[in-house]
Amino acid sequence: FFRTHLLYNLGMFARVWIPDPEEVWKSAELLKDYKPGDKVLLLHLEEGKDLEYRLDPKTKELPHLRNPDILVGENDLTALSYLHEPAVLHNLRVRFIDSKLIYTYCGIVLVAINPYEQLPIYGEDIINAYSGQNMGDMDPHIFAVAEEAYKQMARDERNQSIIVSGESGAGKTVSAKYAMRYFATVSGSASEANVEEKVLASNPIMESIGNAKTTRNDNSSRFGKYIEIGFDKRYRIIGANMRTYLLEKSRVVFQAEEERNYHIFYQLCASAKLPEFKMLRLENADNFHYTMQGGSPVIEGVDDAKEMAHTRQACTLLGISESYQMGIFRILAGILHLGNVGFTSRDSDSCTIPPRHEPLTIFCDLMGVDYEEMCHWLCHRKLATATETYIKPISKLQATNARDALAKHIYAKLFNWIVDHVNQALHSAVKQHSFIGVLDIYGFETFEINSFEQFCINYANEKLQQQFNMHVFKLEQEEYMKEQIPWTLIDFYDNQPCINLIESKLGILDLLDEECKMPKGTDDTWAQKLYNTHLNKCALFEKPRLSNKAFIIQHFADKVEYQCEGFLEKNKDTVFEEQIKVLKSSKFKMLPELFQDDEKAISPTSATSSGRIPLSRTPAKPTKGRPVQTAKEHKKTVGHQVSSGSHCCCAPSPLAQLKPQVFLQPFRFDEKRAVQQLRACGVLETIRISAAGFPSRWTYQEFFSRYRVLMKQKDVLSDRKQTCKNVLEKLIVDQDKYQFGKTKIFFRAGQVAYLEKLRADKLRAACIRIQKTIRGWLLRKKYLRMRRAAITVQRYVRGYQARCYAKFLRRTNAATTIQKYWRMYVVRRRYKIRRAATVVLQSYLRGYLARNRYRKILREHKAVIIQKWVRGWLARTHYKRSMHAIIYLQCCFRRMMAKRELKKLKIEARSVERYKKLHIGMENKIMQLQRKVDEQNKDYKCLMEKLTNLEGIYNSETEKLRSDLERLQLSEEEAKVATGRVLSLQEEIAKLRKDLEQTQSEKKCIEERADRYKQETDQLVSNLKEENISLKQEKEALNHRIVEQAKEMTETMEKKLVEETKQLELDLNDERLRYQNLLNEFSRLEERYDDLKEEMTLMVNVPKPGHKRTDSTHSSNESEYTFSSEIAETEDIPFRTEEPSERKVPLDMSLFLKLQKRVTELEQEKQVMQDELDRKEEQVLRSKAKEEERPQIRGAELEYESLKRQELESENKKLKNELNELRKSLSEKSAPEVTAPGAPAYRVLMEQLTSVSEELDVRKEEVLILRSQLVSQKEAIQPKNTMTDSTILLEDVQKMKDKGEIAQAYIGLKETNRSPAMDCHELNEDGELWLVYEGLKQANRLLESQLQSQKRSHENEAEALRGEIQSLKEENNRQQQLLAQNLQLPPEARIEASLQHEITRLTNENLELYADDPKKYQSYRISLYKRMIDLMEQLEKQDKTVRKLKKQLKVFAKKIGELEVGQMENISPGQIIDEPIRPVNIPRKEKDFQGMLEYKKEDEQKLVKNLILELKPRGVAVNLIPGLPAYILFMCVRHADYLNDDQKVRSLLTSTINSIKKVLKKRGDDFETVSFWLSNTCRFLHCLKQYSGEEGFMKHNTSRQNEHCLTNFDLAEYRQVLSDLAIQIYQQLVRVLENILQPMIVSGMLEHETIQGVSGVKPTGLRKRTSSIADEGTYTLDSILRQLNSFHSVMCQHGMDPELIKQVVKQMFYIVGAITLNNLLLRKDMCSWSKGMQIRYNVSQLEEWLRDKNLMNSGAKETLEPLIQAAQLLQVKKKTDDDAEAICCMCNALTTAQIVKVLNLYTPVNEFEERVSVSFIRTIQMRLRDRKDSPQLLMDAKHIFPVTFPFNPSSLALETIQIPASLGLGFISRV
Repeated sequence: FFRTHLLYNLGMFARVWIPDPEEVWKSAELLKDYKPGDKVLLLHLEEGKDLEYRLDPKTKELPHLRNPDILVGENDLTALSYLHEPAVLHNLRVRFIDSKLIYTYCGIVLVAINPYEQLPIYGEDIINAYSGQNMGDMDPHIFAVAEEAYKQMARDERNQSIIVSGESGAGKTVSAKYAMRYFATVSGSASEANVEEKVLASNPIMESIGNAKTTRNDNSSRFGKYIEIGFDKRYRIIGANMRTYLLEKSRVVFQAEEERNYHIFYQLCASAKLPEFKMLRLENADNFHYTMQGGSPVIEGVDDAKEMAHTRQACTLLGISESYQMGIFRILAGILHLGNVGFTSRDSDSCTIPPRHEPLTIFCDLMGVDYEEMCHWLCHRKLATATETYIKPISKLQATNARDALAKHIYAKLFNWIVDHVNQALHSAVKQHSFIGVLDIYGFETFEINSFEQFCINYANEKLQQQFNMHVFKLEQEEYMKEQIPWTLIDFYDNQPCINLIESKLGILDLLDEECKMPKGTDDTWAQKLYNTHLNKCALFEKPRLSNKAFIIQHFADKVEYQCEGFLEKNKDTVFEEQIKVLKSSKFKMLPELFQDDEKAISPTSATSSGRIPLSRTPAKPTKGRPVQTAKEHKKTVGHQVSSGSHCCCAPSPLAQLKPQVFLQPFRFDEKRAVQQLRACGVLETIRISAAGFPSRWTYQEFFSRYRVLMKQKDVLSDRKQTCKNVLEKLIVDQDKYQFGKTKIFFRAGQVAYLEKLRADKLRAACIRIQKTIRGWLLRKKYLRMRRAAITVQRYVRGYQARCYAKFLRRTNAATTIQKYWRMYVVRRRYKIRRAATVVLQSYLRGYLARNRYRKILREHKAVIIQKWVRGWLARTHYKRSMHAIIYLQCCFRRMMAKRELKKLKIEARSVERYKKLHIGMENKIMQLQRKVDEQNKDYKCLMEKLTNLEGIYNSETEKLRSDLERLQLSEEEAKVATGRVLSLQEEIAKLRKDLEQTQSEKKCIEERADRYKQETDQLVSNLKEENISLKQEKEALNHRIVEQAKEMTETMEKKLVEETKQLELDLNDERLRYQNLLNEFSRLEERYDDLKEEMTLMVNVPKPGHKRTDSTHSSNESEYTFSSEIAETEDIPFRTEEPSERKVPLDMSLFLKLQKRVTELEQEKQVMQDELDRKEEQVLRSKAKEEERPQIRGAELEYESLKRQELESENKKLKNELNELRKSLSEKSAPEVTAPGAPAYRVLMEQLTSVSEELDVRKEEVLILRSQLVSQKEAIQPKNTMTDSTILLEDVQKMKDKGEIAQAYIGLKETNRSPAMDCHELNEDGELWLVYEGLKQANRLLESQLQSQKRSHENEAEALRGEIQSLKEENNRQQQLLAQNLQLPPEARIEASLQHEITRLTNENLELYADDPKKYQSYRISLYKRMIDLMEQLEKQDKTVRKLKKQLKVFAKKIGELEVGQMENISPGQIIDEPIRPVNIPRKEKDFQGMLEYKKEDEQKLVKNLILELKPRGVAVNLIPGLPAYILFMCVRHADYLNDDQKVRSLLTSTINSIKKVLKKRGDDFETVSFWLSNTCRFLHCLKQYSGEEGFMKHNTSRQNEHCLTNFDLAEYRQVLSDLAIQIYQQLVRVLENILQPMIVSGMLEHETIQGVSGVKPTGLRKRTSSIADEGTYTLDSILRQLNSFHSVMCQHGMDPELIKQVVKQMFYIVGAITLNNLLLRKDMCSWSKGMQIRYNVSQLEEWLRDKNLMNSGAKETLEPLIQAAQLLQVKKKTDDDAEAICCMCNALTTAQIVKVLNLYTPVNEFEERVSVSFIRTIQMRLRDRKDSPQLLMDAKHIFPVTFPFNPSSLALETIQIPASLGLGFISRV
């Protein structure tokens, strides 16, 4: 065997798989080379143990080899080199546990493992990513299988099917649900047909009646389901049909331990207390026999009452009325009560029911049948013979079985009735073209006790597995024949013997049917027949050793032991006819419906031309005993039903669901259960078939790229195929191990692993050689470095030794000298010590004697001093005591006086303290205290003045007394003279002295009082000063705190301002995006409306001619929004004027539901916008009183808004009335004629369509109103004369890059909105915010100055542009003069003159260019030659045209001559006028044109046709000025405005807009056309703004251009309509370029190797080889760049605005980045280090393109940031915590889900790379858990950035525009 040979070659360290009872398979490594004949292998296990593995001596099979690590984790199991069970299991485990990938391909099978966790891989973005992709290009997914089926259905026109199999709980139903969602989305009908929603609405019903709790799953589907999704010719979903089979009816009457009956019974019991259910007389589930047998009536976490509510709601949604619902519940309750009916035995052959048995009574009441009759037939049966009829009693056991059979039969009939009603809800009347079937089937089942149900399920799986094996075999055969390699019969497992054992003649089913026909047949006798027939004769049939009532069948998956008990009864499933008759005679109307004869109602989705019989067509358990059936039909058994219904669907796409563990925990993997299910699902069978042939397949280019390292240079040839052949012949000797196909190389199992080993060995040898050389070079360098170092060390050591010896000699000599001097020093020191000691002794002795003598003298002196001081102290002590007593008396007296004074002061101080406490911390307190201090100062001053006055009085009195004294002295002198008067004078003197003494005493009292008051005042002043200081400090602290708070408030305001600015920008973008999405939705509905009209026109007969009156009172506002309806009027006539035709078309209910839903959404949007409008209006009304200076136009706007609101309300009422009329008309009549095109309901529906379109128009008006409000609010920033348009406002705001400028603008806006009459001092009492207000005013002034400076700069630029325009005008005038001169010349001379002028001009330009730059002149000459060649070619074409026209002219001249001859005969000679003989050139006088074009009203359609509908953009873009059609249209509008003709203006604008829409609808896929009309629409819009007369748009105009402004009409509303049209064109342009770029992006950015040799190629599986669409050509990065260049050049040629070009480029780059990143996240093979390098290189090329086009500031580079970070993530190191931190910081543009996905998908291409560990990924998740980002995995590739159209005025003068004759506009004239 090859495996033996390979082991022998690999030898030691080869890795193998060995069986293990716990883990199923374990990995081990060989420790010793294997030699043939060895019986034991020495192995080393991964956990570190050594093991001796003994080989089987009989088979001598070696253990399975393990695949190289490079192949582990592959998307397709067939890509593995070794295909066996352990390799498959290990690959699934690695993908599921390590990479969190639940899908894996296995050939044509998709293996899905249930993760038991919600994964974000089923959104609409994932659907869009898989749509249109080949199956092998993306990672495995259920969407890839669905896309393949959908694509093959559309391409091959062959019906498809998806088979979903697996055991209970594996997720089959969910996978089927996702497949249906995918079909609904990609077919474009997810929002119209709502088939998926209807099918999902049926799930609660089907789960309640068909699902039950089992031991393995709480919600196990106990029936099979097949859903056919029907498609029309355009492959859109139109309907669905559901079929069921293999319903487990036995569960109704029996449940095993820990299991439940069907959910609906428990839901009914849980809801028994509801009022409407009281009549059912239900109880707890434990009280019913049919619900108590399992002993587990409750499921944890499930509320049966709530589930019942969901079931009823789903019934209502699917159209099952309340009466029918109650009928269903009555029947189900009757089944429960029937199960409680008991029997009592009278003897062994008869039984009876107790009289008035309550359960039976309730059953009969609910079913509406007679009690006695039902009681009788439950205990008896009727036997019919040829001549007579007998009524025979039955035993208790037979009666119980008959009761259970009746319950099962009723439940099965009810189940089928519900399925039929669900199908009616899913049915569509449109003819079906094809379908895709989704088959949800049980997997292979094996339990401890297996009965008839498991036998049927396993038999059906055997049939499916057989056809699946044949399908795989057929695919293999087709692949071999396609590649033209020799076809040899592959030996694979065929389960036909097992099927023959079951269904052949005398097979198990045949014997079972035969035994059922026997009167005395039992399970035991049937078992004995099986033993006798098949035991020891069929290898697949066995008998258990310990049982005679069981048998074993060897199925394809496993051996299963079946218990024979119950087989016959379940196969018969007999129901007595008499019991059915009783039920049919029921008064309950619904019950007989269940038992009516089945009319095979084949739905449109069930018709098959191929003659196939689907599995679900016939139920596997039909009823028995119908009275209307023949005896043969009556005895038809379940086995034959299964046999006839087990044919597989055509073109199957199998999907195997695995349940990885039983604990239902997220991402747990149980190897035992996985292996068991892999066997049961047939996955291993697919592996065996693939392994039997050539499972590994490579294209020649892939093989060459991968194994180029194994080739020598001489082996490499130009022919890749021959090169591969030569190399393989050398590498693999046995040529049977490979085959060369047409495009691929086929390898047998193990060969790729062998080649990988050779490649790894070659790379390892090369690495070793490189390492050897580098290590030798490094060691040589190290040796030389060490040798130089050794020599240097030796040199330094020897020098060191020499220096040490010299130092030793110096030290010896120095030591001798030191000893000499030291000895001398010691002797001298000893002498000095002795001498010093002697001197010290002498000094101490002499000092001692002197001190004694001194102490004696001192003691005597001190005694004298002490005596002196003691005597003085005694005297002073006596004096002090006396003084102390005196002072104490004074203090007591003074204290008494001070206390009195203190009381007074305290009384005064209390009021001050209270005031301080009451007013502490208040600034008013400072003011009051300050005033008090001032008052006290004033009082102090008054007192001081009084004191001064008193002093003045005292001084005056003193002076007076002095003067008196002088007089007295004079008198005394006189008295000497006059002695007679002495006595009297002396008396007077005595009196005066007394007065003086009294005055002096008074003076002393006053002085004392003044001093005391002064001290008190000083004390009070000092206290007040201290308080003042403290208050000042408090004030300073408060001021400081206020300043800090003001600063904080300013900072917070700035932050809030920045945040609000950002939020406003985001809100603006969101509003703009929402508005543009509404426009997109409106255009989509418009197209849908047109398509519906076209379809209805095709379906309806030719209508009678009619006339539709148009309301002449339509205002301009209405006309601009209803322009689409004017052209559509003629198309709308058939729907309103024709009579009902013979052909009746039914009403499309899906369209009606969609319209109803859309109307509801529009009403909700209207209500939201109405609320916002009311709120805005209230704000305006509140500010109206404060804004008296506002112009009166604001009031007009408010009136306009209120009128619009009233119109909205009336329109809303109108919509509601129309909807009610529609409902009423549909509810009143249900006949088919109602839905005919001429019927009232149909007319109402068409009117509803029109009203929806009008409602969308109303939405536009509401957005206009909101925009006008925003503009009016923004106008407050600056006067209207400087900023009058919202776009200018936006540009100015965007120019404010500095945060301070934005803050100042925001503050200025706030201040201008504030009322000017507000008193700023009233902001607060203290006025501290006044400073802030002043600062805001200064900021506002600064902003105004900046705006003024910007205005001046713009005016300067405009002046410069005007100068250039003037020079161009002069040049143009000169050219016109030359043209006029040429026109005066003869035709022959005109050409020569024009050529002469052109040569002169070119000569001058050549001279100037040559003088400036010779090189540039050379290139210019080359271009000039090319231009001359083009001119010559054009001249030749014109000559041909002239000759052709001359010939035609001659023909016409002859005809005219003949006509004139005939006419001249009828004309008199007097009437003949002499004509000039030869023409004379009359020179035309130059005219001063006004820039207008005049046309007649009847020429309007011709103008639109020639200028728009039939215009070729390429010719206009190449030969004429950009935007010429826009200029011509505007000049026509100007003339209509000049004539003041509003009808002409309205008609022209409406026709223009409709015509542009028609052109875009007709040629909307042409990028050149869409770009051309986007450019012209924008130019037309700019012209309407530039010449509107508004000052904001006129500031860039010249004086001449300002004269051309519109004078009579304000077209602002039409500007909005044109803006909306431009938005729609822009969105269409984005869609066009997306459709062009999308096929290139993945191939060019990801798949193509821009850097050759970097990326490695890994082996690919079957899916890559069997893609449904062949490669039509590979796109490269150069293809993308060329396409981008094409887009850019076309837009530039059309004169598109530069800002708009930047937005288009940004959108293109976003599409490139989003699609590339999305594919990277969905492709495991692209997540490698080398691919990251390729992506970064490609991104750098795109950035280089942006630099070349000067578009780096367009924001396009930022859109590539997520892709750049993803590429960096692939290349960075991913091991340590530091790496994790670096990744978290680096990948800020990626979401957490994207980062984790890239790390999970990271795949090494070479063995030298390492995978990312699970622990590292968890570290990343822990670090990013706080990051708040979107959980969405993929980027929204369909996202369109909101577009803006900045105002871009034109410098072109309208009067200079010439109309070329090629446009065919000769009927218009310049004015």
